[in-house]
Amino acid sequence: MSAVDLSQFHKTFFDESREGLDAMEAALLALDAGSADTELVHTIFRAAHSIKGGAATFGFTDVAAFTHVAESLLEEVRSGRRPVDAELTELLLRSVDCLRVMLDRSSSGQPVVDAASEDLRAELVRLVSGATAAVATPVTSAAANVTGWEIVFTALPHLLQTGNDPLRLFRELQQLGRLEVVRAFIVDAAPERLAEVDPTACYLGWVLHLHGNVARADVDAVFDWLDGDCELVIHPLAEPPVATVAGVLAAAEGSPSPLPLPLQRRRATDTAAGSKPESAAVSVEGSSIRVGIDKIDALINMMGELVITQSMLSEIGETFQPSQLTRLREGLVQLERNTRELQESVMRIRMLPIGSIFNRFPRLVHDLERKLGKRVKLELHGEHTELDKTVLEKIGDPLVHLVRNAIDHGLESPERRRAAGKSETGTLRLDAYHEGSNIVVQISDDGAGLNREAIIAKALHSGLINASQELGDADVAELIFQPGFSTAAAATDLSGRGVGMDVVRRNVRDLGGSVGVRSVSGKGSTFTIALPLTLAIIDGLVTAVGDERYIVPLISIVESLRLRSDSVRRIAGGGEVFHFRDAYLPILRLHQAFACADAVTDIERGIVVVVEEDGRRVGLLVDDLLGQQQAVVKSLEAHYRRVQGVSGATILSDGSVALIVDVGGVVRLGRPCKAA
Repeated sequence: MSAVDLSQFHKTFFDESREGLDAMEAALLALDAGSADTELVHTIFRAAHSIKGGAATFGFTDVAAFTHVAESLLEEVRSGRRPVDAELTELLLRSVDCLRVMLDRSSSGQPVVDAASEDLRAELVRLVSGATAAVATPVTSAAANVTGWEIVFTALPHLLQTGNDPLRLFRELQQLGRLEVVRAFIVDAAPERLAEVDPTACYLGWVLHLHGNVARADVDAVFDWLDGDCELVIHPLAEPPVATVAGVLAAAEGSPSPLPLPLQRRRATDTAAGSKPESAAVSVEGSSIRVGIDKIDALINMMGELVITQSMLSEIGETFQPSQLTRLREGLVQLERNTRELQESVMRIRMLPIGSIFNRFPRLVHDLERKLGKRVKLELHGEHTELDKTVLEKIGDPLVHLVRNAIDHGLESPERRRAAGKSETGTLRLDAYHEGSNIVVQISDDGAGLNREAIIAKALHSGLINASQELGDADVAELIFQPGFSTAAAATDLSGRGVGMDVVRRNVRDLGGSVGVRSVSGKGSTFTIALPLTLAIIDGLVTAVGDERYIVPLISIVESLRLRSDSVRRIAGGGEVFHFRDAYLPILRLHQAFACADAVTDIERGIVVVVEEDGRRVGLLVDDLLGQQQAVVKSLEAHYRRVQGVSGATILSDGSVALIVDVGGVVRLGRPCKAA
């Protein structure tokens, strides 16, 4: 019989371990000095215990060894022998960071241990082995009389398939006290014939004696993650041991057992129906996302509706008569409705809450507070707002940069806030909400706001503006998005290197979104990012330009209008502008930008579509408007190459290909096109 290939479970282990570390970090940040919040402490301990057990099961011994020491320290906190203080919290947070690195190295096959991890583990060992800072909680007389525990542990057949390993459990019990095996037995569920044995199933049970002054809670903790995977009976030890656990461990490692263990057959009640359900997951580009069962159910229901509609239309098609035309139309309307609902259900599968990004900020704020000597209150709102997984993955870095900037540049030190009549603690607020077909994320602070004088002085020095220019607040705010712009006097690890807001804007633009800022001196700043819910499907306006079709995203359109020739003015250099809502906007002729033949060149015969990008509006001259359509975006880079001014392509209902206009790219094509 071949051994079970545990590598098939590695990815699940790494994913769940990283989630456990996130839970540990969140709970550690929620702990206050001197806190006795047992629920938070238990959350931290259980996460560490799960990671240690999984690492030991799958052979990641370095991770298991490090986590074991951290778990021992957490046990002192859980038992009340060690109080929670700022130093302990920081040490455990450093341990979480170290474990993340170790898991990343383990998953990529790199050496796991380095000098930094060994130094940190040694620090944990010294703290655990040293004198505790608090008096141990007195044990009751009943507990003092307990000299050990008898454990009857019966594995259910599917136990090994859940990633659990009885030998690992034995090793954990050995760390609590002296463990001995009274007997091992075969359950009645085991097949009688060897040929019928399933190599992935477990048919064994054990009677164990654990000697020592061990708390019942510590014994229960070893079996925390086997609910539904075994039968377990634990009671105070009353009889002497018979055999040592070394026999079981030695036999598992291929060496002879020092003492034969009697194997007896015993019935095990099958409680598999009570086992834990598996999480639904969908493979996406080599990774996976967890999908709520409600989304899967909705998808299945829609498939059922679609099958019914298809059957009805097939029946009409086989025996079609002119009298059935009304019924055919009704069927096609129903098919359109079912298709739209099915599309929405499929897209929802890729939608994930933005809270997975927001959850990284409490730790970031905590670290920056200590580094910068500032006090910050972080408020998170709209964590359950969902957006596409691809958008979510790419928006993380821009948000991190904005949060760092808000704390470093926006919020003042406690002394300066007191002098300004403010609370010593600054407020940083993150909001996420839906607005039409977009998601809006706002990062706001109650700090000093943008330093208008410093920004203008830096822009003058860099040659971005001249001294004669009159700049409004919006113009000044726009300067911070210029490449290489920074007002920091010196470069640090947080700011001042000139790589910042321009990168944020470029990354957001690449996602089809926009970013802007609103600031009030002395009151604070608000950065607003607008993003499409998904990059796969957009709502667009189909336009005709010569013999070609172009789709302009609805999110960018302000208005469309016809112009008279006398309403257009020509400016120096050959450009054209027109008057629109108390401002003059440039005209960009799409037929010139994309070299389209046989296009309308007369302004009066064409249509101008006013679009907006990053606060700048321009008019796009097209031949005609053909209607609104949802476009399934196909990447040009994947099949051809990147084209400036084009964000992708789609297939229209008649089978022809239409290009999707990248409004920001068209605006950046340079100067307004000359009149033809």
